[in-house]
Amino acid sequence: MHITRYTDYSLRVLIYLAVNTDGLCTIADIAKSYDISKNHLMKIVQDLNAKGYLLAIRGKNGGIRLNTEPRSINIGKLVRELENESKLVECFGKNNQCVITPTCQLKLIFAKAMESFFATLDEYTLEDLVGGRQKLELLDLLSVDDASSE
Repeated sequence: MHITRYTDYSLRVLIYLAVNTDGLCTIADIAKSYDISKNHLMKIVQDLNAKGYLLAIRGKNGGIRLNTEPRSINIGKLVRELENESKLVECFGKNNQCVITPTCQLKLIFAKAMESFFATLDEYTLEDLVGGRQKLELLDLLSVDDASSE
């Protein structure tokens, strides 16, 4: 299974927001911490806001923050939502032109593998990614000042 850059960056945004519990964050701060383009993150943040994962507040003192507790964000559900257009192989898509599709068993095998992949992701929440000692390490790696961790 290949996760798109879009999903990767979405997870990174949520991780950043989950460890930075000290008020609002900006897209610029997140982009700087990960050394990725602010423009890439703008669409992602807009989509995560529309899906209810984060709350975006406009204006001079605006920013973004998680819209729910990290333990309420299931990784499997999130990845399914973000990867809904991504197809593992051609025969999973609408424009399948593979001539062996009627007899091929690969589609069944790949479907079973994807089910296992998502079943594993379903076992984890955002809290699992940022809880405990990981939070302190992530705060340091991302150069985030979080008053609640002191």
